[in-house]
Amino acid sequence: MTTTRIPPKELTGLYGAMVKKFAGRMFGQVPESLGVMWHHLPVLKASMGFGQKLQKWDQCDESLKSYAHMAVASLVGCSWCLDFNYFMAHNHGLDVEKAREIPRWRESDVFTPLEREVLEYAEAMSQTPPTVTDEMVASLLKQLGAAAVIELTTVIGFANLTTRSNTALGIESEGFAASCGLKPLAQPSARPGVASAS
Repeated sequence: MTTTRIPPKELTGLYGAMVKKFAGRMFGQVPESLGVMWHHLPVLKASMGFGQKLQKWDQCDESLKSYAHMAVASLVGCSWCLDFNYFMAHNHGLDVEKAREIPRWRESDVFTPLEREVLEYAEAMSQTPPTVTDEMVASLLKQLGAAAVIELTTVIGFANLTTRSNTALGIESEGFAASCGLKPLAQPSARPGVASAS
């Protein structure tokens, strides 16, 4: 049974066959989200194309970009992006113990001071309105350099596009991380002033 707000469509034609083959090799299945986006191929192609270009950038550490994307997904509530980026961290040889702690990064003791700054920056960029300060950017600029900060900022912006789109369309986790035996993502404690669900 689908959970998406727009029912997935069958991937058809030559391009559909190519996408299915690529998805099968990469994920072991064709994600339901591809079927949702199949309703508007130019949007799907543009998003996939930009995502592929973004993965080729190399001015900022891959772990920092991955953790930043996961911080956005956790803040926005996009279970698909959290699951997918956790899965990709495993596939790219990143520190999966750190990746699984992203939803509770403020409570966790596994992150370096720089990683904490990046996670805070990702969340600050994702607030409405954004809460980024001059001091945040100045500190990252000093530690990473201008090119890396611009790259990181663009990755966080793209993360907001994908996480907010997925959440609005009802696209949820498809169990990529669980399928390769990763532990479940850590759960944060209730934040002060936030009522817990009963």
